[in-house]
Amino acid sequence: MNQPVTVPAELDVVELRIPAKAEWVAVARLAVAAVANRLDFSVEDIEDVRLAIAEACTNVIRHATSPGQIDIRCEATLTELTVEVGGGAAVRLRADVRSEDGLGIIIIQSLMDAVEYRAEQSGVVLQMTKRVHAR
Repeated sequence: MNQPVTVPAELDVVELRIPAKAEWVAVARLAVAAVANRLDFSVEDIEDVRLAIAEACTNVIRHATSPGQIDIRCEATLTELTVEVGGGAAVRLRADVRSEDGLGIIIIQSLMDAVEYRAEQSGVVLQMTKRVHAR
């Protein structure tokens, strides 16, 4: 028997699309930090999220096969923040990104509570989750 899907009582979604250029990564960091600031994260947790988003955007820029855009989607509930980063428009990430950029991924995994990849038509999407921990 199928279990019903549990949907958080309140899910806030923020989406951002920036040019896949290094000078725009700061905009992504600020936007995602602003979303994280709405949750009950510590200052250190917000800084972790900022660094993880910068690493993820840098990976998109580094591995894109053509200039394009970076799509960022934040889903915030009372208990966690999930951020998806992927290439939009003309960006195509190679499937072997994970094996080529070991250090950036290790950094992201150390900062976030869960990190997953999934292949989509537009390329590889990195999904990162940070949970709100009791203080």
